Amino acid sequence: MAYQVERIRKDFPSLNTGLAYFDGPGGTQTPKVVGDAIAKAITEPLSNQGVTTESEKNAESYVVEYRSAVADLLNCDPKGVVYGRSWTQLTYDFSRTLAKSWGVGDEIIISQLDHDSNIRPWVQAAEAKGATVKWAKVNTQTSELDTSSVTDLLTPKTKFVAVTGASNTLGTKPDIKAIGKAVKANGSMFLVDGVHLTPHAVIDFKNMPADFYGFSSYKILGPHCASFVADPALLETLSNDKLLPSTMVVPARFEFGTLPYELMAGVSAAIDYVAALDDQAVGTRRERIVKSLTALEEYEQSLFVYMLNGLAKLPGVTIYSKAKHHTPTAYFNFKGVVAADLYKFMASKKVNLPAANFYALEVSRALGLGDTGALRAGLAPYSTKDDVDRLILGLEEYLAKK
Repeated sequence: MAYQVERIRKDFPSLNTGLAYFDGPGGTQTPKVVGDAIAKAITEPLSNQGVTTESEKNAESYVVEYRSAVADLLNCDPKGVVYGRSWTQLTYDFSRTLAKSWGVGDEIIISQLDHDSNIRPWVQAAEAKGATVKWAKVNTQTSELDTSSVTDLLTPKTKFVAVTGASNTLGTKPDIKAIGKAVKANGSMFLVDGVHLTPHAVIDFKNMPADFYGFSSYKILGPHCASFVADPALLETLSNDKLLPSTMVVPARFEFGTLPYELMAGVSAAIDYVAALDDQAVGTRRERIVKSLTALEEYEQSLFVYMLNGLAKLPGVTIYSKAKHHTPTAYFNFKGVVAADLYKFMASKKVNLPAANFYALEVSRALGLGDTGALRAGLAPYSTKDDVDRLILGLEEYLAKK
């Protein structure tokens, strides 16, 4: 059965406003069932985790279910799922932990393609330890992060490599499997930032190959928080800073303070919703997730082609998103047009079309866009052809005035 976007749209209260949302790469809208799950969790008996009182058991169940849901989404071990307030918080936490084994003469590799949350924490940790930072450069003509741009930098001194699974601006999807194989063969640790990739593809962490992976729930229909995953056996080898009375058990020892159980309940509900995007999907939750995300990817890619064709016909447009493999995300601008002004105009038309560098500062500079960046239009599970038509019509109206 074809992807039923109109059925899905009925589940999102924020879509009743008449807004057309192209800001999904910065955060998706949320279905009502997720809000209901959060409200239920925070208003029923709740206290710190435990196994004695009803409220303790409720808290414990939310944590267990959260780890199980993330494990099904990513095909990872639930004992390797670490909760975090944001991906930035998690990368900072783990950069300090991993850098404990770094020193002068060691090397790390980062990607110019990445969001700064997968750059600066590693750079700063390396600098603090006297390690050398190497940069994998983007091919600005093709929008690709060529595999060789990473693998050619590998040496016996390489301790760690961090690369995005998909660019949050260009949409570029590097060949993570090829990069990962080379990094692992080199004996180095490999981290994949899956924040922009996870909402648009089936993720198979166990076969990636990578040591670490993570995503932000609010980019995939959930609340504002993030998850960091690894093999539990690997987490056991890491010595992180923590409070003395807090647990040594993995993964809980990497989570600081009392957890927000209501947000964890929201993440679980969001993943359950993703599993039901294809309402004909059957089987385990993992099997339904795979089928639903496969259907979503096919739908989004078809709609993205329609959107790109519309954008390409507009006068003075430069589309920077040229990679062969990509998420449904377009980064573009128009000659003689201030992107921020166009952003405001489109907002007056109830079309959310943000303009910025979106924290992908290095790639914005490499493209000659400086720190200002460009316009970004991203599709989400609730995006429609009508939304795209409104986008193109609004842009045509603004450009005609110019």
